[in-house]
Amino acid sequence: MLLKPLHRQRSRREEASPDDAGTDQQDASGPETPVPLSSPEPKDDFQEELVIRPLHSGDIYASFQFRTLWETDFTRGDKESHYRLFPKSLGQVISKFSVRELHISFTQGHWRTMQWGQPFLPSPPGAELWVWFQDSVTDVDGMWKELSNVLSGIFCASLNFIDSTNTVQPSASFKPLGISNVTDHRFLRYATLPREIVCTENLTPWKKLLPCGSKAGLAVLLKSEKLFHSSFHSQAVHIRPVCQDWQCKTTSWELRQALNVVFDLHTSGQGKREWTLFKMFSRTVTEACPLASSSKIYVDITDNPQGEQFELSPASHLLSQAVVLGDRRTFSVYDLTQQVTFGTVRSLNLLIRWKSSEGDMLRPLLHAERYVAGYGLQTGEIHTVMYNNHPYRSFPVLLLDSVPWYLRLYIHTLTVTSKGKDNKPSYIHYQPSKDRVRPHLLEMLVQLPPNSVTEVKVQFERALLKWTEYTPDPNHGFYVGSSVISSLVPSIVAMDTNSTLDRPLFSSFFPCKEESSYFVRIYTEPLLVNLPTPDFSMPYNVICLTCTVVAVGYGSLYNLLTRSFQIEEPSPGLAKRIANIIRKMRGVPPL
Repeated sequence: MLLKPLHRQRSRREEASPDDAGTDQQDASGPETPVPLSSPEPKDDFQEELVIRPLHSGDIYASFQFRTLWETDFTRGDKESHYRLFPKSLGQVISKFSVRELHISFTQGHWRTMQWGQPFLPSPPGAELWVWFQDSVTDVDGMWKELSNVLSGIFCASLNFIDSTNTVQPSASFKPLGISNVTDHRFLRYATLPREIVCTENLTPWKKLLPCGSKAGLAVLLKSEKLFHSSFHSQAVHIRPVCQDWQCKTTSWELRQALNVVFDLHTSGQGKREWTLFKMFSRTVTEACPLASSSKIYVDITDNPQGEQFELSPASHLLSQAVVLGDRRTFSVYDLTQQVTFGTVRSLNLLIRWKSSEGDMLRPLLHAERYVAGYGLQTGEIHTVMYNNHPYRSFPVLLLDSVPWYLRLYIHTLTVTSKGKDNKPSYIHYQPSKDRVRPHLLEMLVQLPPNSVTEVKVQFERALLKWTEYTPDPNHGFYVGSSVISSLVPSIVAMDTNSTLDRPLFSSFFPCKEESSYFVRIYTEPLLVNLPTPDFSMPYNVICLTCTVVAVGYGSLYNLLTRSFQIEEPSPGLAKRIANIIRKMRGVPPL
């Protein structure tokens, strides 16, 4: 609670000018006159929120959102020296590497769209990093390589394995999410590591970026042994410049930290269709972060208007409506900045108990999946299937595929079919791969007919790697990153195009330009492809056989060269020995 006064005093000391120092020295001998000091209002702000969505399968989806706004300019020549809420490590990264936007995510598990619906912030399995650089950067590739190494150290991840063989420059799929209008794709880099494993060592530095850490507020619920014992876990960091007002006269840098987790009903160990904060996180909420201007918990009760599906306690009389993914949702709101929320026990432990297992979830309008077909270890075929579940509206989707160089695509075999008919893409951008230099990049704009299934197929040939290029477990297979599908999906209700209004964080990430549609980005499953793998046990067998032959041959020759030979008389026969015994008994010399 003493952080704010200390920071303000430090700010006043640092903002003192040399002229003021000289004036103080001149007046030191004279009588002191009290000068009223007015502390300037801080130009940064921090908000936190938790959204809980009960799922019809009995599972539960929890989404944490932490946003830090700072009215500053990292692109100017002089560097920021005083950081209050914004983490200094990320501020220095933005300044040093001339970053315009940075988006990074670490995900364990695959999001099941048909069972859980659309997530608030999508992310692919593994690690994903895409960055927009300032147009003043001359060596983008060198800056990208150094930035990935620095982020690898900050988040304790394997981002240092990002190189030219898994980096692409999308031309249309990834646009700036901030206020920048420059869309020169030469300053954009995108890479994924689908095999990256997310663990506690990634969560700890992520929590340290928060102003209150994991000591107060909603961050006390982020207990690693509970978060990683779940069906899906994703943590992300998004940095971008945003507007402060409608005319965009003042801008701020936004740091948004998001953590999504889905708790499975059966892996919880109890099997009961009820959830509490303590059951999910082994903690309860006792206070809001002292540095947060807003701290709220939202519970989605859209499908439970009369309480016939589940019971929510303690009940909240504060309700809120927000347009999320083209649909108007109703939420029960718990404001943690109000002491009445915690009651007399000074603790908030929400309880959600299901009453009925009936009810179907609304199918998402856009869904996609991908798999590998074929047999043998020479050729194969990649299938990407996209579903448009809208009954009467068609809309275009932008498909991005980044395929490693060791899967040599036959681009002349590319086919797109919808309802059994050819569907010619209106835009195709293809960049062929170079062995051990860069991957394939395929982008296409496809129109999805209403209530249809569109399939994209392309054949490939497996390359034979050098024996030093195989992973330690080559028979496990090689991972291919997820496909990225971006689209403007028709909305059921009118969308709000003013991004500067005060809205919940989970409904204000992607900018909205039209009232009739909303932006959706989904990711397919990563692929696991087997490559022609040599028998790595054969060198071991050869070494054993060679060593055996050498040992036998050398040992025999060594014995022949070093052994000494002596002539020994043959032992006498049985009759002669009996005769010698008799002669010895008679005292006669032996024969």
